[in-house]
Amino acid sequence: MEINIGDRFEGEIIDFTHEGNGVLKIDNFTVFVAGGLIGDKVVVKIDEIKKNFAIGSVVNITEPSKDRVVLDFDIAEARGGIPLVEYKYSKQLEWKRNKVKMDLAKIAGLLDVEVKDTIGMDNPFRYRNHVQIPVGEKDGKIVIGFYETNSNDIVDMEGSILQPEIGDRILKIIRTWMNQYNIRPYDKKTKKGILRHIGIRINRNNKAMVILVTGSDRLPNEKELIDMLIKENVISIYQNINKLNSSITYGKEYIKLYGEDRLLDYIGEYRFYLSPNSFFQINRTQAEVLYNKTMEYLNSDKDDIIYDLYCGIGTISLYIASNARKVYGIEIVKEAIEDAKENAILNNIDNAEFIVGKSEEIFPRLMKKGIKGNKIVLDPPRKGCEKEVLEAIVNMCPERIVYVSCNSTTMARDAKYLVENGYKVDEVQPVDMFPYTSHVESIIMMTYCGSERK
Repeated sequence: MEINIGDRFEGEIIDFTHEGNGVLKIDNFTVFVAGGLIGDKVVVKIDEIKKNFAIGSVVNITEPSKDRVVLDFDIAEARGGIPLVEYKYSKQLEWKRNKVKMDLAKIAGLLDVEVKDTIGMDNPFRYRNHVQIPVGEKDGKIVIGFYETNSNDIVDMEGSILQPEIGDRILKIIRTWMNQYNIRPYDKKTKKGILRHIGIRINRNNKAMVILVTGSDRLPNEKELIDMLIKENVISIYQNINKLNSSITYGKEYIKLYGEDRLLDYIGEYRFYLSPNSFFQINRTQAEVLYNKTMEYLNSDKDDIIYDLYCGIGTISLYIASNARKVYGIEIVKEAIEDAKENAILNNIDNAEFIVGKSEEIFPRLMKKGIKGNKIVLDPPRKGCEKEVLEAIVNMCPERIVYVSCNSTTMARDAKYLVENGYKVDEVQPVDMFPYTSHVESIIMMTYCGSERK
């Protein structure tokens, strides 16, 4: 069947992509449809045709999915930040478990692995402690909101159901300030204007850090904005200068405009100092679930030497240190390692050592020095582990590996390598860190086949 731009087809959404778009098949040809939910029967218009797939838009939902829910709040932001918001939450959790299971089967050939039910949230809203929200202009009007899926168009919104209410109030203040003092959004093409993103970090105690990302050195009327923001519980304000013509949100230069250098936040009983650019799990409730499960899977004791590769600001390292002889955390970002060292002092932990560098370089070097661990925690970025890291792990032959991942496809790829080199997957636990999105966090427990200790 020939398919052309503008053609209309009727069909049923059968799956989601990793971005949360619906998947529809026309004679085995795949069409990705923003806004389509599994079970929806839809009329779709073809907007774009690629080599192996097309992109379409919903013209009409002829029969809604039985798992589509009616919400009592504005869902304008759903087109950007939360594509699955109208899909029943229990069905989202099922889909995420199945995605992990399918990736392990298709990519790693692991057909009989036990994948537990996804651990969800009792209240899956207002969970984000860090948002980065684009600022733009449309028809001469300021727009503030998330990008529409597969687009650079900003969906204008008053607030976000993903962040605590103080975040919504901060956005309202900034919008008012921009209109009052004629502060224009930055335009990457013309390189004119001021504000390009708003970063908001909110801690457990509802105190906020605001990061104003500008495309210019100047931030006009900053004093007026500070005076407006500190009427809320804003304790720290930074300007970040980003003149790059790229999708990277934060530039390298930060200027503190007001208040505290850092924000203090918690995961469980552990305290962490957060700089404007610190990596920190955006859902602290589920991070605690994730780390407790990591502890359970490690099954560590006071004799264990544990490596935490890609350790960030040391959140997992510090969480597991109380039940180990020594933890070595390795991370490429220098500022993150500095934060990790301070966080160790903050939590009175003296058996965690943090080293800056690439895991694929530092880890084998420590091994050659004879610093051998018997257990490993991996929490790599979305691209997964470098081959050199996996090779070094196999050479060290730890009795237990706990792999924490935000991308089940690269996790499955890495698990395949480890299984081919003597390890078995004992159990997999998905955790819903990002409700109403298509992302899922997973933890794999792996043991060495020749290991007597489990």
